[in-house]
Order: sequence, then C-alpha cells, then structure tokens
Amino acid sequence: MSTLYVTQQDAVLRKEDERLKVTHKGEKLLDLPMLKVSQVVVMGRVTVTPYTVAALMERNVCLTYLTEYGRYIGRIEPAFSKNSVLRRAQYAAAFDTEQTLTLARGFVAGKLANLRVTLLRAARNTAGLDVDRAVDALRRAERGVERTDNIDALRGHEGEGSAAYFGVFNQLIKAEGVAFPKRVRRPPTDPVNALLSFGYALLANDIHAAVQVLGFDPYCGYLHADRYGRPSLALDLMEEFRPIIVDTVVLTCLNKRILQPTDFEVSLGEVHRLKPAARKKFLVQYEERKQTEVQHPVFTYRATYQRCFELQARILAKRVQGEIEQYEPFVAR
Repeated sequence: MSTLYVTQQDAVLRKEDERLKVTHKGEKLLDLPMLKVSQVVVMGRVTVTPYTVAALMERNVCLTYLTEYGRYIGRIEPAFSKNSVLRRAQYAAAFDTEQTLTLARGFVAGKLANLRVTLLRAARNTAGLDVDRAVDALRRAERGVERTDNIDALRGHEGEGSAAYFGVFNQLIKAEGVAFPKRVRRPPTDPVNALLSFGYALLANDIHAAVQVLGFDPYCGYLHADRYGRPSLALDLMEEFRPIIVDTVVLTCLNKRILQPTDFEVSLGEVHRLKPAARKKFLVQYEERKQTEVQHPVFTYRATYQRCFELQARILAKRVQGEIEQYEPFVAR
C-alpha cells in the first residue's frame, strides 16, 4: 500500500463506494481503491469531507495535514492503540539512564554508518570524488559512539559525523547551477536545503505512522530531548533512514535533472520553496524510493523501505519489552 498525497490547491477528497476520489472544480483528478492507501497526506487548501475522514479512521488510515510547502500542521489518527503494555515498557526505558543511552547509541550508530555508506557509494560511482577525509571522520565518530557513556557526548559524536558528511555533500551534486554551501534548516535558503527539509518532513510523518501503528507513544523518545509537541521517538527512528531515503532522493532529483533551479520560488529574501508542479515530481521520486525492495539486515528477507520503517519499530518494541538484548539499527549494505 502507498501514501496518497493531495497537493492540488482547493481540491476535494471524498469517499465514494470503496474508492477515494479527488476533484478540483468539478474535474476528476484521481480515482483509486481505498484498500491501496495506507495513509493520506494533504498539503495546503485541500478539503476532506467529514464522511471521508470517518471512513479513513475506520480503516486505520492516518490523515496528515501539511502546509502547501510541506510544514507539518497536525494529523487525525484512528483510535489510540490498546497496547498499553508496550507503552509502559517504553516509558520505563525512558526513565532508565542506561537503557536510554543504549537505545540512543543504536540510532546514532545506524545514522553514521548510513552516512558513510552513502559517501562510499557516491565515490564508487563518480570519478575523481574525494570523500576520504569525511569517511575517516565518520569512522572516528562511530568509534566514539561505541565508547561513550554520556548522552550529550553521544549527540556530540552525531553532530561531528553529520558535519563531516554535509561538508562534502556539495561534491555529490553533479547538476550545473546548483550548490550546497551548508545545511540550513529554518528557513531553507537554497534549493538543496529546501529539498532536504521537505523530504525530512515527509519521512518524519512516515516514521510517526509506523510507531503509532505498533502502539508506541511517538512523543516519548531517547535520543531527541523531550519537547512539547515534538514526536521524539519518530525522530529517533528516522535518523538511520535520512541518508538512504531522503538524501538519495534529493541527489536523484538534482543529478538526473528531474528538478531544476527554475523549479523553486524565492520569497522573503532567500527562502526557497518548491513550486507546485515540482513538488509533485519530488513526491513521485520519494514514493518510488519508499517502495524500493531491499534485504533487511536483521530479518534477512526482502521488504520495501516503507515496510522496513515498521520492522525497525518492531525491533525497538522487542528491545524495550526485554525480548531481545539490543536494538539493531537498519544499516544499508
């Protein structure tokens, strides 16, 4: 099953029989069976009829609202999971300093390993690309993660590794007229940062849905500090998937010229955002990446990346409930 994205402004999403239909000023834009949809994401001025909302909730399909430019607003979810046993274990682990550090170490280790894999893959496929220093820095950060006994030091190693990775990210971009000076989050001041921020928002929503399905409290995490309204657990699990999902999609869109500098609009000085038509192109690439099948490093069978989100949440559930000894992050091969 896939995510349905509705990006057409002033569109209407409604359920008819067992199908979802999107219309705009009386014109039918989309018509597909409900059973093919795992979640719905609407962006900007999109109307979802009350009957449709109820039908989505009955089928355990989350409805997420983003701004037209991809900023998260909120979500409507089915009835809260009855898995109180899992949440008790989740909270207990969060109040245990040793367990918190162990779990956070797994998330960071997975992220750093996948950052390194991303650079090494790019080096193999691009003549003259020199990422050796960044790869060495990532390996040092990974060794630091293994030795650290302090959550703040762990976050420091994660920051060091990320800085080394983004320090050479510009070299991975082959498109003319596109540059990546540094990572800028809010607001994104260039096309590359705009794509990264948009992609991370989409990924956070997907991971949020995965942990919610299992019965976790998405707002109680281990690596990311608790903050009102922050889905810390979803952000924790998201870390290891950032480079192999979002960064890969961004590089594909730029290097294959799917998106051009002219696909962005600039406002308030330097704030860059995707134009509507370009946003649809990015969503197609993002969805295709999620549906790519890979061999899961722990379960060893093939699964889509989207399925792997849930599998990682299941591994975490087994860890906090004491069924396994450690959390094994998803590391690309």
